[in-house]
Amino acid sequence: MSLDKVSVVKIGGATLGKHNTTIEDIVELQHQSKSLVIVHGGGKLITEWLTKQGISTRFVQGERVTDKATLEVAISVLAGLVNKEIVAAINSLGGQAVGISGVDGALIQCSTKDKELGYVGTVEKVNIAPLKVLLQSGYIPVVAPVGLSSADKPSEAPQVLNINADTVAGEIAAAIGTEKLIFLTDVVGVCDHSGKLLPQLSPDKAEALMASGVVSGGMIPKIKACLRALPNTLTTCIIDGRQPHALLRNIEGHGGGTTIRAIQQR
Repeated sequence: MSLDKVSVVKIGGATLGKHNTTIEDIVELQHQSKSLVIVHGGGKLITEWLTKQGISTRFVQGERVTDKATLEVAISVLAGLVNKEIVAAINSLGGQAVGISGVDGALIQCSTKDKELGYVGTVEKVNIAPLKVLLQSGYIPVVAPVGLSSADKPSEAPQVLNINADTVAGEIAAAIGTEKLIFLTDVVGVCDHSGKLLPQLSPDKAEALMASGVVSGGMIPKIKACLRALPNTLTTCIIDGRQPHALLRNIEGHGGGTTIRAIQQR
């Protein structure tokens, strides 16, 4: 199969509410023979489980600072609870999905570079072979954002690292050379300083919004992921996943949210 027809979709936990249509859309798109790779977050649930254990949470530029105790909770929630609930939901609606993490098949290989963030992985390599096998077999890969420490890791470093899900989605899109990278969020898209939605952004404008502080917090990793993917990806979108059938409408070309697109297309 041609991987350039694949769409990578990142879904956040905040967009998977009781009345959300994202899972329905994923199954419908699969029935239409669309090839998808799903990357999910789970930050809100991680924070809930950390709070239950009396562990505080801190973020730097939208990324969770991860010590050993936080890492154990993150792995359990992301690769366990959240991943299997999404896979179960897709399969129960008649779809075909397989849940994996970045550790499986050495899909995401990473290292720790930012001491301030702790055990958060910086992606060094994406091995697309496991994704290719699943896609060619008719399955939707549902990827949990934890990765395998590189072979030259320090002896005291853990073998599994937490990775920002937005970063994972961008790296997978870049490695595959996807048709689309779509972020389903709980906001309308990228907004200017007055809160007005920006439907279209160039890479330079996106960089300027981050540099000026207009874009902050959890939107920073999303925009960085879009910029990372753009050399090999036709279109990147950040859309409001709370809207009914937002994913289906976007794939069908009805837009919404913010599109970041390079001037020169491949």
